[in-house]
Amino acid sequence: MKVWIEAFRLRTLPLSLSCIGMGGFLAAAQNKFNGLIFFLCCTTTIFLQVLSNLANDYGDTINGADHSERKGPKRAVQSGAISAAQMKNAIIIFVALSLLSGIELLYSAFGFELKSFFFFFVLGLLSIVAAIAYTVGKKPYGYIGLGDLSVLIFFGLVGVMGSLYLFTKEFYALQILPALSCGFFSIAVLNINNIRDIESDRQAGKFSIPVRIGREKAIQYHWFLLSSGILCALVFVILNYQSPVQFLFIFSAPLLIINGKSVAKLPSEKLDPFLKQMALSTLIFVLLFGIGNLLA
Repeated sequence: MKVWIEAFRLRTLPLSLSCIGMGGFLAAAQNKFNGLIFFLCCTTTIFLQVLSNLANDYGDTINGADHSERKGPKRAVQSGAISAAQMKNAIIIFVALSLLSGIELLYSAFGFELKSFFFFFVLGLLSIVAAIAYTVGKKPYGYIGLGDLSVLIFFGLVGVMGSLYLFTKEFYALQILPALSCGFFSIAVLNINNIRDIESDRQAGKFSIPVRIGREKAIQYHWFLLSSGILCALVFVILNYQSPVQFLFIFSAPLLIINGKSVAKLPSEKLDPFLKQMALSTLIFVLLFGIGNLLA
């Protein structure tokens, strides 16, 4: 059980829940929050995140990115703690759990309103495909540098705007800005991972953004992601200004600065703790941003 829990990579869950939290806070600010929908959003997201982690463990081992010279922690399939066949079965189980939870979520949100139900069902299927195809298959998109774009779409735009629509049944263009904030901070977590693994990924033929542009430019890219996340939130608050308390999220900025400086200065083998730090910083940002908008 301990091996499986480690393979689930529970430290990634705060990041995946951040986009759902942002959608929930934005809905609550409009007095349209629903506890059941929020709970089902969280369970579906958790299943999808674990699915992604298991598929990543399996795919990176099969495709050679997880090997003895990799800087990060040993993966379950790579180390032999879990066989490839067992991991395949676990992936199938979490696909089923994601589908079941997602269908219950859509029924709770839309009932028999079939147009919206099937639109979001397709989005859910795309989320499952994206979780698996990142590192699994003959041409995994994570190996050609498209992981960042996928994270922006699914952890930012789909995660926030999709969950918000489940509450409100409405779309507001300005709310793309906090969705982008979540997306940029989520990419920052991936970027730390890719900077840490830059040498082993290069050897395995995994052309992540840091492999393509080099460590120095990847650090500049990291600062761009952090600053863009804060900037999007600032623009949203300025355009929807009601009270100074809306700027409460600014208190998360020191955590982002610490993260950026650490990524810039530390060697690859010491970057792993800052994956968790960035994920938690994103969750803190969402909590402060959401509370600020609720109190305004």
